[in-house]
Amino acid sequence: MAANKSIKIGGTTISPGTRVNVELPVADLYTSTSLSMPVQVICGRSAGPVLFVSAAIHGDELNGVEVIRRLLKRKALRSIRGTLVAVPIVNVHGFLNQSRYLPDRRDLNRSFPGSSKGSIASRLANIFMKQIVSKADYGIDLHTGAINRSNLPQIRANLDDPATLDIAMAFGVPVIINSNIRDGSLRGCAADMNMPVLIYEAGEALRFDEVSIRAGLRGILNVMRNIGMLPKLRKPKIVTPVIAKSTSWVRAPGSGIFSAKIALGKRVQQGQHLALISDPLGDEEEHVLAPFDGIVIGQNNLPLAHEGDALFNLGAFKSIPRAENLVENFTAEHDDDPTPT
Repeated sequence: MAANKSIKIGGTTISPGTRVNVELPVADLYTSTSLSMPVQVICGRSAGPVLFVSAAIHGDELNGVEVIRRLLKRKALRSIRGTLVAVPIVNVHGFLNQSRYLPDRRDLNRSFPGSSKGSIASRLANIFMKQIVSKADYGIDLHTGAINRSNLPQIRANLDDPATLDIAMAFGVPVIINSNIRDGSLRGCAADMNMPVLIYEAGEALRFDEVSIRAGLRGILNVMRNIGMLPKLRKPKIVTPVIAKSTSWVRAPGSGIFSAKIALGKRVQQGQHLALISDPLGDEEEHVLAPFDGIVIGQNNLPLAHEGDALFNLGAFKSIPRAENLVENFTAEHDDDPTPT
């Protein structure tokens, strides 16, 4: 096996066979207190790919922070081939403020590739691209739903790219979405570099969800085995995901008290009652109906709705029963097994 190469991040050179913490400086606070982005680099002795794993690009999305914390404690990483670059908190300012955004109210995931002379968001995006993404061969970016909105564990990726499709299938969650690339997103910039990047979406902002965390940890390890960074398991547990044909949000037909009648991950049929919206006295009620057969892959948890608010995200699949079985088995497995292999 060929020897691995050293990697340089933030002025620090990480040699093969070492594990180093790097602090990447970002814009200081108002108090002139210095602030930095925490990075841990594990450089294996043997050659292999460079994988970056990042979380909290939106500062209130916490599941990924815990996924990376648990990943870095795995003993299997002692024999890693290639290099793992772990960034548990990208948007440090937002994380401190428990906010999705940066102090300039910009969305970091619409600010890539950024500029060294731009806004806080632009500068942070520029640092992350130059110091982390440009050094990698693959990437996994961890997200959750927004505040008061939960996502079923799912992978979003450019499935038209064979290399991306390969690692998306290997990740091992039941649902994969062939997601459009948005301007200014990390995934969009990675695509311009021909780099396979997965977006893992699971859970809700400002909350830990144990099933989502366990599934995220297992998924990263699955990808690392798939690309040769870790030895393959003798008896791998294979999950063949289903790919959503399309997704669509069901929106509130009126304003009022929102009472959901269906849970995340459940199968729905066209015309099925998904929720009830009523006025506070209960005199006027309006049913929310499913527009097509599908699986609930995202859901609003706030019991208050304005007309037009997104309530349920439905995924359409070629085989709805198969998708339902995959989701049920997946959830039961991660509920029962606290220690991913």
